[in-house]
Amino acid sequence: MAPSSYQPPTRGDKGGPATRSQSVESNLSQTQSTVAKLLEGKGDAVIAVRPADTIHSVVDILRDKRIGAVVVTDQNGALQGILSERDIVRRMADTPGQTLPQSVEALMTREVQTCAPEDRLMDVLKTMTEGRFRHMPVLSDGRLCGVITIGDVVHFRLQELEYEALRMKQMIVG
Repeated sequence: MAPSSYQPPTRGDKGGPATRSQSVESNLSQTQSTVAKLLEGKGDAVIAVRPADTIHSVVDILRDKRIGAVVVTDQNGALQGILSERDIVRRMADTPGQTLPQSVEALMTREVQTCAPEDRLMDVLKTMTEGRFRHMPVLSDGRLCGVITIGDVVHFRLQELEYEALRMKQMIVG
């Protein structure tokens, strides 16, 4: 009997069920993830300052807390604006040596994009990317209940993908 030559597999050679590392469901599952789900793990701590505070005090907070932005609230905790490192750096370029004594109110962004706990993370990520900002306050019934960053959203999604990959591996092995 002569040895047969190699022939590559052709369509229909495999009779077993097909497996997929990705599916429409796994690729789109992040669309079901919400801001509330992210905040469950991150927590709802919010670093806030007042409009009359100085930029110097905000710079100290940003450094000490290792964060990139603070929300600005009134005495009742209502959102008034947001102030980021980027806002401060731009003002420093415009007013060198005179920025730190200025008030938060003079630099803060007043028209703040916000999200709600029930918002889908993919929608929030799209808004942040298109708006070119990295921090978004979360409001529930008009009250500030958290702040999320673009990094939080990306990190959360990466954890979901790792979990999904592990689950798929367990399904294949088990």
